[in-house]
Amino acid sequence: MYLNVWIRKWLHKVVICLLLLFACTTYFFWNRVDIERETESEAVINQVRLHVNEMLLFLEKHYAVIMNDVELQESLCAMAEASDAGVDYADLTGQILFNSSGVARSRINPGTDLHYDLYQARLSDQRYRIAFPVVDELTQAQVGNAIFTVPASLVFAGETNLQVIAPYLTIALLLVILVLLVNQIHRKITRDMMRPIHQLKDFSEAILKGNLEQKSTYQNMDEIGEVYAMFDQMRLEIMHHSLRRDEQEQAQKELISNISHELKTPLTTLKAYIEAIREGSCSNMQEVMEYVEVMHNSAEKMTRLTEDLLLHALKELGQISVTLTEQYSKEAFDKILRPIGHYVRTTGVHFIEPEETPNVLIRLDVQRMEQVIANLISNALKHTSAGDTIQVNIELEHDQLKITIADTGNGILPQDMPFVFDRYFKGKSNEGARSKGTGLGLSICKYIIEAHEGTISFKSRQGNGTVFYCLIPMG
Repeated sequence: MYLNVWIRKWLHKVVICLLLLFACTTYFFWNRVDIERETESEAVINQVRLHVNEMLLFLEKHYAVIMNDVELQESLCAMAEASDAGVDYADLTGQILFNSSGVARSRINPGTDLHYDLYQARLSDQRYRIAFPVVDELTQAQVGNAIFTVPASLVFAGETNLQVIAPYLTIALLLVILVLLVNQIHRKITRDMMRPIHQLKDFSEAILKGNLEQKSTYQNMDEIGEVYAMFDQMRLEIMHHSLRRDEQEQAQKELISNISHELKTPLTTLKAYIEAIREGSCSNMQEVMEYVEVMHNSAEKMTRLTEDLLLHALKELGQISVTLTEQYSKEAFDKILRPIGHYVRTTGVHFIEPEETPNVLIRLDVQRMEQVIANLISNALKHTSAGDTIQVNIELEHDQLKITIADTGNGILPQDMPFVFDRYFKGKSNEGARSKGTGLGLSICKYIIEAHEGTISFKSRQGNGTVFYCLIPMG
């Protein structure tokens, strides 16, 4: 579960619990107020009446003489002290005839100071001042009022149940909610956050040690789950790049081996023909020139291999310099294609030059463009044989100069097509070629064309040849 969803869920629960708690507390409070307002009920009044009954009977018996009899006053004071209740006696006019508290007070107002219900008789939270009529025993006529000051514990003697424990119950419920919330937060942090983080740390250490096969899994789809998913994606990416790095290292080793082999063959040929000439094996100048031609071809092959290797090294260092200068296209491409065409024809392959090269102003590095065209034609020669055709065409297309190099050779295998511009890639179609390449030529061509702000692409069908397209923007 997502953390924000979990928090929202628990907040709803806590809010509901607090609302219920508030409702219960409010109910208890108003229930207590209602009880206090309704305590003038007959049962409660009777309870107070029973508590002060002895003093009330004493007053009804001696009300006429108590004002002047000290002994009666002392007896009534003793009874009041024993009952933990104060007593005042006033006649019907409000004249105070007796006061057990000793506080000097001569009169009361019968209309405002006499309270027969508990709500109005309340003095404070601890004491109540309740009046009872004093009745003559013989005539049964009211002769005065006895005013008793009694403790609240006497008035609410039955308040030991829900009203008393309600505050404690509220505090207990709050503590329970708090404990549950803290427990759930602790569980959430420990189970859903800390434990997965520790596991992720173990997976990180495994990757650091090179163990990329150990898969990190997490069942829940939440924030931690998303981190696990991204972490596993990162592991797969690292594993992929590691495999690619190993493949490239292997390809580099093969490149060095191949170039060493490719250089060894023409060097051996060159050395053999030089030795033959030195030893006088040639009987006439025509035979010497034939030897020189073979030596020249071997030197050309070594030059191309060395140039490819140098360009590859410069590309790796980001130091292939492509200097674009404005020049006219016709003169530049004629100088490039003339010697290449002569070389292709010597191999027995038909070479068709452009019928008419557009003469437009273009930003070009002639030396690098010559390397591109030479590489593409050299690559075509590897997949053609005597009698095949290589055709070069140059034309304008949408403010771009389009260079097309097509051959009628074996074509490129479908499984090789996505990788032809990757460095070191030679492809299975090279197996039947005249000579195996280094796998650098097309990668270098792509780099140079892109440095001209252009694009390079191709189209091929196995057995029907290949066409490469280079688009160079004008201006």
